[in-house]
Amino acid sequence: MNTFNSPCHEVKPEKIIVEICLGTTCYLMGASDLQFLEEQLPKHLRQHVQVQGASCLGYCKDHKYGNAPYAKVDGFPFAEATVDGLVRHLESIYSRKKEDGA
Repeated sequence: MNTFNSPCHEVKPEKIIVEICLGTTCYLMGASDLQFLEEQLPKHLRQHVQVQGASCLGYCKDHKYGNAPYAKVDGFPFAEATVDGLVRHLESIYSRKKEDGA
């Protein structure tokens, strides 16, 4: 019996990874509030999102990404990050993944 196709071994969707830049510029521009993002997520998102800090993401060196504070969401830069903005963005990603069956 192939256990990979068994309903008991359901594939779980990957978590959405959020890295919060905690470098000096980002921290002073608002990342100090972002580091507590996980606690402010709606309950239905908490099990699908992993939030971690990063000493510096380096986006401030190139203004093509916008302005601090920065986060990285599933590998993509997110500039001028706020808790509300990130939550809306995460809701959008989660809904898209849910529709795709991931």
